[in-house]
Amino acid sequence: MTTQKKVDHGLLLIVVGLAAWAVPGAGHLIIKERRRAAIIFVAVTATFLVGLYVGSIGVVDPIGAKPWYIAQLMASPAVGLIGHVTETAVTEAGQRQYVSYGRASDVGQIYTSIAGLLNLLCILSAVYMTYCGRGEMIGEEEDDG
Repeated sequence: MTTQKKVDHGLLLIVVGLAAWAVPGAGHLIIKERRRAAIIFVAVTATFLVGLYVGSIGVVDPIGAKPWYIAQLMASPAVGLIGHVTETAVTEAGQRQYVSYGRASDVGQIYTSIAGLLNLLCILSAVYMTYCGRGEMIGEEEDDG
């Protein structure tokens, strides 16, 4: 393998990994695994949204729940924006505006964190499939039938 091909392949691995993190399933879409990409997008996004619905936006807490937040951040960089909103939203009395308590908060944190960790596995899958030469690297699309 020439140096140029190694650089191109390494760059493709990085692009696939970053795309898979930015939008769940995008890494698989780049390597022409459309069905997998759709399944990943729906599964990760639905799991994360259910967690937000159950526990409110307050479950994304970069200050009080840092380990959970790191897991949630694996779902997408957009979680960082949500974390910034919940971190900076303070009432006039100096209390945080988006606070979530009780069992709903726990369940919401678990769902959103599982979505992030699930997406981390999908990122690794997309990068590994690219590394092995699946999809675009060998020039074949998946069969439709």
